[in-house]
Amino acid sequence: MSYANARDIFPEDILKIIQNYVNGEYIYIPKKEENKKAWGELTQCKEELRVRNNRMYEDYLTGASIQSLSERYYLSPKTIQRIISQLKKLR
Repeated sequence: MSYANARDIFPEDILKIIQNYVNGEYIYIPKKEENKKAWGELTQCKEELRVRNNRMYEDYLTGASIQSLSERYYLSPKTIQRIISQLKKLR
């Protein structure tokens, strides 16, 4: 995220109103709801995790232990258990 000078963005009258509330401090102006993107929408990360989790679940169904999955996927046993539990509910 980058910062912009309010003088370069706002008209003078709006800048003076804002200065009544915030004077010389940084503020964050959130995006409009309709412009927000869901997590993973801009990258393939969400899809890659879905594929990994499905592969992990298939490994589990064919006999892989929680501990071996933990070592293979570099995740804690609790995380493996949570993923398997979520996928069991979906199937």
